[in-house]
Amino acid sequence: MSEETQGNYQQLNGIALAYMGDAIYEVFIRRHLIEAGLTKPTKLHHQATNYVSAKAQAALIDKMTQDAILTDTEQDYFHRGRNAKSYTHAKNTSVLTYRVSTGFEALFGYLYLSEQMDRLNWLAHWCIEQVESGSLVNED
Repeated sequence: MSEETQGNYQQLNGIALAYMGDAIYEVFIRRHLIEAGLTKPTKLHHQATNYVSAKAQAALIDKMTQDAILTDTEQDYFHRGRNAKSYTHAKNTSVLTYRVSTGFEALFGYLYLSEQMDRLNWLAHWCIEQVESGSLVNED
């Protein structure tokens, strides 16, 4: 990443960070599912929803907060995404859940753009473990 691009994440709004974070998190999930042996498109999509839906992401960030695993800076970027004004929202979830999931995605965007790959990998794998354990609860 160029020096010019590297520092820009600090000025990006929450929606732009979430745009990047959504793609990054989805790549982790898709790789995980392919490595788990899923190859049929309909099955892949169905399983991916357990990880990448707004409800799942909101439940994951709630658990991160409960378990106090985010740094203060990571919390700030989550809040930047959560509080960002969006002109769209998911059809299958509440506005609040959608906003929280946008914050989740902004966090992943921040970690990627700030080149914190070890932390990004750790957090993505933590999320996968949480989904697979079945321990997530989210009221929508």
